[in-house]
Amino acid sequence: DPWSLLGVKPGASADELKKAYRKEALKWHPDRHPDGPQKAAAEKKFKQVSEAYQQLSE
Repeated sequence: DPWSLLGVKPGASADELKKAYRKEALKWHPDRHPDGPQKAAAEKKFKQVSEAYQQLSE
């Protein structure tokens, strides 16, 4: 569910979506995590968050 990935309620405004995306993107950005399993998990989550934002912002 793209809404829950970004932590917003359905019907959130474009500004709310943008703020939520930035928060989650910073949290899960792969460069913020050490190499190994944590980095791989962060890359996966970052991709999911990015796709959710892209889907909702269309």
